[in-house]
Amino acid sequence: MTKTTGREQPHGPRSPRPGSVKQGSRKPWPLAVAALILLVLAVPGALLVAPGFLGPDAPGPTPAPPAWQQAPATLPAPQVLAPLQPSAQVPAQPAVTAQVDPVLKTDGGGTFTGMVQDALTGQVLFDRGGAEGRVPASNLKLLTAVAALRTLGPDHRFTTKVVQGPAAGQVVLVGGGDVLLAAGESQPEQVMGHAGLATLAALTVEALQAAGTTGDVKVLVDDSLFTGPALNPAWQSGDVEAGEIAPLYPLALNSARFDPAVTTGPRPQDAAMAAAEEFAGRLRAAGAGVGLTVAAGVERSPGAAQANTAVLAGVESATVAEQVNLMLQVSDNYLAETLGRMAGAATGRPGSNDGATAVVKAELAAAGIPSDAVTLVDVCGLAMGNQVSARQFAEVVRAITTGADTRLRAALDGFPVGGLSGTLGTRYGDATTSGGAGLVRAKTGTLNTVLALSGYVVDADGRLLVFSFIGNGLAPGAAGNKEALDRAAAALAGCGCR
Repeated sequence: MTKTTGREQPHGPRSPRPGSVKQGSRKPWPLAVAALILLVLAVPGALLVAPGFLGPDAPGPTPAPPAWQQAPATLPAPQVLAPLQPSAQVPAQPAVTAQVDPVLKTDGGGTFTGMVQDALTGQVLFDRGGAEGRVPASNLKLLTAVAALRTLGPDHRFTTKVVQGPAAGQVVLVGGGDVLLAAGESQPEQVMGHAGLATLAALTVEALQAAGTTGDVKVLVDDSLFTGPALNPAWQSGDVEAGEIAPLYPLALNSARFDPAVTTGPRPQDAAMAAAEEFAGRLRAAGAGVGLTVAAGVERSPGAAQANTAVLAGVESATVAEQVNLMLQVSDNYLAETLGRMAGAATGRPGSNDGATAVVKAELAAAGIPSDAVTLVDVCGLAMGNQVSARQFAEVVRAITTGADTRLRAALDGFPVGGLSGTLGTRYGDATTSGGAGLVRAKTGTLNTVLALSGYVVDADGRLLVFSFIGNGLAPGAAGNKEALDRAAAALAGCGCR
């Protein structure tokens, strides 16, 4: 007997069990129902899965941005002040005095003098002791600017050069008046650092190679262009120690600062030697790959370089106009004293403090500004012995803005702008002075008991006015004194004084 299992047997047809239905006779409706159910379920699933195969829908059209975000069809006209019109009405003197006099008050002692003039005619519109000699502080730099532009010219540049030394294997770094040298490469787009010692060193190596020079090279420095005391005895020792000024030399890095970004604190006491040592290091690096070595240590040249000495290389400073503007913007004492000495040397005077004060006073007179009563003991304004009147400063600003000598126009960019630039960048921010923000352009002056502000402004009627306000004997640190100066200048800006 064959044993069977639970599996179907392939041999022979099986008889239907009682009650069963033959396959060929089943009813089709259960299959149709199942198919319909599957179809109903499949359609939503397909809709969910399809994007994975077909990708996202094509984006619809992007709506146009609002009008204020769209590029303009035409460029608007520049928003600038209208050209000055000589026909604009000159303010009335009583009305100007009524605006300025009440706000020009000292805070805690001392006195203010002042002068306001119409720039085109010179008509006096306000006068409070305007002819009185005063300690002007850094307003004195306006006089130095006039002397530098008249004697040197706005486009003049100072050259720092390297020449053959007095003995074989020596090169001499010769200072030519550029105290804004950079340690690295020249930066033609900058005023500070326009000429760089790394560039000068590379050019020197090229010249030495061309001459067949090899072996050891000794660097000397020639700073003989400036004479007399390097430090003015009229400067207070506290100002020197605080870094307001340093000994003067005809070449320096960063206006005799260790770091161009740090404009306070100690300074090199021998800027020429500091620059020469930096140059020697750059020359050593540039010559290392071509067989040149540089001896340790730098010495001063035993004498001035002769005019016919072979020049190996040179780099040029920013223009005098650019340096004047930097001097006025940031009130750089070292740069002012240098420009004064260079102006003196350009007119055959010694490159000393005496030469600088003499040329500034002489050029003031040559510009048509009476200078008999002017007393100068320096040309940066740091000394307390200087004496200049508010009227003389107003006349200097007139000469710069509207005078016959157009070389002086180069100084206009140097005037700090109220609330925007330079030493006026943080002023004109309160309710009593904000009317002068962006309109007042003036040189500041600050010493312990001295404040000054001299510049120009276009009044509400379009008339150009020049002014000078000087405070002496002021309470040190009294905040109201600067505010008084700023309020007076702002009053002129808003003046439709008839």
